[in-house]
Amino acid sequence: MLRKLTPYLFVAPLMIFIAVFTYIPILTSLNLSVREWNFLSSNMPFVGLRNYEQLLLSRDFWNSLRVTTLFAVFSVPLRLGAALVIANYLVRETLSSRLLRGALFLPSVTSTVSIAVVFSWVFSTDYGMMNALLEPLGLGRPQWLQDPHLALWVLIFVNTWKQIGYDIVIYIAGLQAIPQELYDAASVDGGRRWHVFRRVTLPLVMPTTYFLLIISVIEAFQVFTIVNVMTHGGPAGATDMLVNLLYEIGFVLFDIGRGSALAVILFVLLVALAIVKSRIIGSKVHYEA
Repeated sequence: MLRKLTPYLFVAPLMIFIAVFTYIPILTSLNLSVREWNFLSSNMPFVGLRNYEQLLLSRDFWNSLRVTTLFAVFSVPLRLGAALVIANYLVRETLSSRLLRGALFLPSVTSTVSIAVVFSWVFSTDYGMMNALLEPLGLGRPQWLQDPHLALWVLIFVNTWKQIGYDIVIYIAGLQAIPQELYDAASVDGGRRWHVFRRVTLPLVMPTTYFLLIISVIEAFQVFTIVNVMTHGGPAGATDMLVNLLYEIGFVLFDIGRGSALAVILFVLLVALAIVKSRIIGSKVHYEA
């Protein structure tokens, strides 16, 4: 009997950890989403789907969903495309490649708050480094973080700069797993560099791309720190993403019911996106035995 229970005893600490910090919070949020609570009162009346109804009728919610979708649509392809191109050049085992890998990976393990503060200074209208470089060229002094048409692009750039190092390292691992014999055969057949990249590298790196696509889309829909530090959701709601709206509703307005309802909607949305991607893209990914 003890022998049969041994495997379960080994995984029990991990399962308890996952239950305490994942499943229980999810169920708690689901419970709070159908109640009215302000953190202070002990009374938590059941209100049914009213919190969801208020969210779905709110212009702020639909604006945040639109902004978050735009952020994901533009930032994810930019990240993955640039990471694959850079990884293709850094896959060689040379000293310079290793140094560049470390330099590019460093931002991904650096504090997001620190990065956001530094780039707030870089893109400052009055004393930022970016305008200090552009003004002598006659390009004026753009209001990077105050212009609704520019602020989201600044956040996309900052998020890409921070996360691309992780993508590059994962892509390098995927590229190194491709057999060299395939490149040699393509070279013998007279394949040009672009054709080899398109016909050999891209198909064989698709499992890595699929993994990074899942991770990067989830991360894009959960961006909060750079928004909260650099723009606070402004100007005029141009960078007010879903998690930032959740923070404002739950921890500024203390409307825990609506905040929990938004968390549940975000969870369902991410699960739905993962299923759609697995049906559309996952079916086209082939793994080598």
